[in-house]
Parts: sequence; structure tokens; C-alpha cells
Amino acid sequence: MHEVAVIENAEAAEASLDPMRSRLLAELVEPGSATSLAAKVGLARQKVNYHLRTLEKHGLVELVEERKKGNVTERVMQAKAASFVISPLALAAVQPDPARAPDRLSARWLLALAAQLVRDVGALITGAAEARKRVATFAIDGEVRFASAADRAAFAEELTQAVTSLVAKYHDEAAEGGRDHRLVVAVHPSVKEG
Repeated sequence: MHEVAVIENAEAAEASLDPMRSRLLAELVEPGSATSLAAKVGLARQKVNYHLRTLEKHGLVELVEERKKGNVTERVMQAKAASFVISPLALAAVQPDPARAPDRLSARWLLALAAQLVRDVGALITGAAEARKRVATFAIDGEVRFASAADRAAFAEELTQAVTSLVAKYHDEAAEGGRDHRLVVAVHPSVKEG
């Protein structure tokens, strides 16, 4: 089971957003059968089976084992991932496009960039899984507390200069066999959990 999987298909996204199916996905972090899940979610086994087959059809759960119990074969299922992210590809016609309104200071532009990041990295993960390879990525996550708006602006300017300098140092347009990489740096107010 993967830690995170990306849902790129609109029908799979719709299936995962159904409240009962979403609950079943959460329960199926550990393998379970329709019978064991029925007791946990308060539905008849047949209804749970219906939802499981829908989730399986869309590649969100997979068969772990089959157990014979008398005349019945019990199917034990497990979610393909512990959590899921829905790619903007699932809403292809209305997915955000950061090129439409580039504005480094806009929260909406930042959101469009984040959506592009989810879409691109999701596609890379899907392709790498099919090729049985890993994706080379790097990320930094942290927090900074600014004393003032002026400090925040100065930080943004220095960060821009540092990143621009690094890109100029390492970017080689003529590198034969080189591979382009996307760089996204974002700063936004922290959202407190709770």
C-alpha cells in the first residue's frame, strides 16, 4: 500500500467522494471483507459489497485474498493507499491554469500553481509506477515568523534573488541529455490545525 495515491480520473474521483465509499476507504487501510466492514459502518453486507466493487472498478481498492467459508468465497480488500489526492486532471475542463493570470503576490495564483504541482507530480507518480521506477523529487517545508510586513517583503526579495542566482548557476540550456525540472517556491500564512 502506498502512503498517498493520486486520483486522476473523474469517475474515480466521484466514487471516492461518496461519503460511504470514503469511509470504506478509510477503514480499508487495514484489509477487510464486506462482512467485517458491514458491522463497522452499519450497512448490510450486500450494500458494502456494492460499494467495494465500485471502488475496485476505479482502482481505489484491491483484492488481498479470497477465503472459502462453506459455499461462500469471502473477498478481503485493502485500499491502494492510506490517503488520496484528487488531481485537477479529474476536472480537466475547469482545472486551474497559472498561466492565465500570473501574479506572484496573488493567493489564487499560488493555488493554481499548487494545483499544477499536484497534477504534474501525480502524472509523474503514475508514470513511474507503470515503469516500476522512482521519481526524483525534492521538497522543503518550514515556517518563518515575520516581525512585520516590511520584513516579509524583504524576505521575499532576498529569496527571489537567491533562487534566481541558483537557477542561473545550474541551468544549462545546452546540456545534452539534460532534464528540465520545475521549481516552485511558495510562502503563505500558516493555517493552524485545531
